[in-house]
Amino acid sequence: MDPTFMDLFEEIVRMRREGQRAAMATIVHTNGSIPSYESSRMLVREDGTMAGTVGGGCVEAEVWAAAKEVIRTETPRKMVFNLNHEPGYDNGLICGGTLEIFVEPILPQPMLYIFGGGHVSIALGQAAHSAGFVVGVVDDREAFANAQRFPMAQEIYTSFEEAYEKIRPSASTYLVIVTRGHKDDMNVLRWAVGTAARYIGMIGSKRKAIAVYRALEKEGIPSEKFDRVFAPVGLDIGAMTPEEIAVSIAAELIGVRRRASGLMHKSLRLEAAAEPALS
Repeated sequence: MDPTFMDLFEEIVRMRREGQRAAMATIVHTNGSIPSYESSRMLVREDGTMAGTVGGGCVEAEVWAAAKEVIRTETPRKMVFNLNHEPGYDNGLICGGTLEIFVEPILPQPMLYIFGGGHVSIALGQAAHSAGFVVGVVDDREAFANAQRFPMAQEIYTSFEEAYEKIRPSASTYLVIVTRGHKDDMNVLRWAVGTAARYIGMIGSKRKAIAVYRALEKEGIPSEKFDRVFAPVGLDIGAMTPEEIAVSIAAELIGVRRRASGLMHKSLRLEAAAEPALS
């Protein structure tokens, strides 16, 4: 096998492990005289650097620009170049013919950190793991955060402070706050809103969420920091049992991951500004 071909996939494995995004452009069909061959590939990283090639010249420049957009939107696209009819593509590298290139996003595996080791957390860990999320669990009680209760978890922390220090949330990180009490929820949220996590969700009622927000605002945290928090966490499906709640949260995680257009953001659902002051 072509070593360059192998190197690209080794690079993809490395990038996904490190939480980096990219796009892979692959020649999927050719017709006529093309100075490359089907299955030629080019990897475009988020910083614009490239590895591999799909033929060079103006075609490659257009594919590079499309790849950057694919990374931004996380949506694949197919490009067709009719080289016989576009003299501008003839720069000595391409002789003519038709070229089809498929550009797909390369995304890190999503990482879900569950803060709290109760029944909802166990069910959520199972559901999220089945949906393709890597799972981490944080609870300050070793009896609740352990491999026996969470066999699907790749990371387990028995100290919130250690978790804050070691976890480095990125655009592929999801944080769900389901601790045993309001105080711990608020402490985790204080840390979470200062991270680059893609998703932050907190269990509890609207009233609880508003109370927590206002308490943190009094500490000096800007109110806009809470605009991206999903609270109450999970889709409103009337869930009652831990398993049902876990399904509602997992569905919301998937919706955010897949950029579902119908998923309502917390700032639209909570309407905190319209709520009366709490005593």
